[in-house]
Amino acid sequence: MKKLIAITGASSGIGKALAYKFAKEGHPVLLMARRVEILEKFDIKNKVCAKVDVQNFDEIKNAVKLAEKKYGPVDCMINNAGIMPLDLYKDQSLEDKYSTMDINVKGVINGIDAVLNDMISRKEGTIINIGSIGGRYVFPQHSVYNGSKFAVNAITEGVRKEVAGSNVRFTLIAPGIVDTELLSLTKNQDILDGYKNLKKELKGGLSPEAVADTTYYTYSLPQMVNVKEIIFSHTNDGN
Repeated sequence: MKKLIAITGASSGIGKALAYKFAKEGHPVLLMARRVEILEKFDIKNKVCAKVDVQNFDEIKNAVKLAEKKYGPVDCMINNAGIMPLDLYKDQSLEDKYSTMDINVKGVINGIDAVLNDMISRKEGTIINIGSIGGRYVFPQHSVYNGSKFAVNAITEGVRKEVAGSNVRFTLIAPGIVDTELLSLTKNQDILDGYKNLKKELKGGLSPEAVADTTYYTYSLPQMVNVKEIIFSHTNDGN
């Protein structure tokens, strides 16, 4: 059996596609999400499912310990969990602003910290953070979301440089519009309709499976090869 892969936000969208892709390639997977009942229904044999809120470090760490008892050390942590409630900054609630930062940034930090020291001691391992094209370019109604993804970019690059001598890889996967449930928390109907129209023009945008395939490719390269960052989008997206 191949090495253990851990995935946060695994219940839908990119996370679900990642779960099936890595399982298909022969890896046992640790699947983490708040909706654990969905994870348990996945048709994946070698899996551990854990109810995890990425804002809670102990929940991630305990899930990692549980999976490692069965499948050995986590070789790759994929920090995928995230939210994207869109609105004009002046209209967006503090609750939505804080939740975006807590899940999108603190969640990534918690995922990194749950496995990094062990990877350094073993001198192997990969941490992949799912960012966004919104971490490179600022868009209207995305201010706080943009800020969270810019932070993920900076953290990924900074830590990568710090631990490079330990043979631990860090990769940022930054897709454009993806056909997922990410808009489910957006309350402003005009903004929601505008985004949906843009997705329609792009035939839904990238599929979650395309993002999973791209992510797997970067991981499958030899440990000596660190793809630092991939920014990609649907071919028809001219932004």
